[in-house]
Amino acid sequence: MTSLSEMLTLPWIQHAVNTYGWIWPVVEMFHYAGVSLVVGMIGALDLRILGMFRSIPIGALRPFVPLVFAGFVANLLGGAVFVTGNPTGAGFYVENLSFQLKMLALLLAFANLMYFQLSGLEKRVYDVPAGADAPTSAKIVAVVSLVAWVSVIVFGRLLMYNDTLLEFLGL
Repeated sequence: MTSLSEMLTLPWIQHAVNTYGWIWPVVEMFHYAGVSLVVGMIGALDLRILGMFRSIPIGALRPFVPLVFAGFVANLLGGAVFVTGNPTGAGFYVENLSFQLKMLALLLAFANLMYFQLSGLEKRVYDVPAGADAPTSAKIVAVVSLVAWVSVIVFGRLLMYNDTLLEFLGL
């Protein structure tokens, strides 16, 4: 873990974060805005797939997908600054169970998205008109997506309370 931590710590980013006190909070704002875009838009799509907002055709949500991508890029860049520029080094994240579980949930969300796109399910879902139900397989994907993204938020929030999580789990 030490070599991974050292590899992920970038001294120039760490120096900038430590030198300019405004960097961390600004990056946090972009990170949180990105999370809001991703979870807000994907959440709305998932809830429509599950049968809520039936008066809206699912395909009407498709134009918002670029916002999800923009939010994800903001999260990715912000997360990179947090991990590589952490004043105590990347070890804080690498060795943090909350961070590891967040990354696992993010991986699940990504695998779920790949299944949604590569299986042809995405096209079938976007063709569902107002008032109609999405296929059952799409509903399963929507539930997995909601669970994964809520987990990303919960474990991201628990990063600063990792000791409490470990104590709760008896570790």
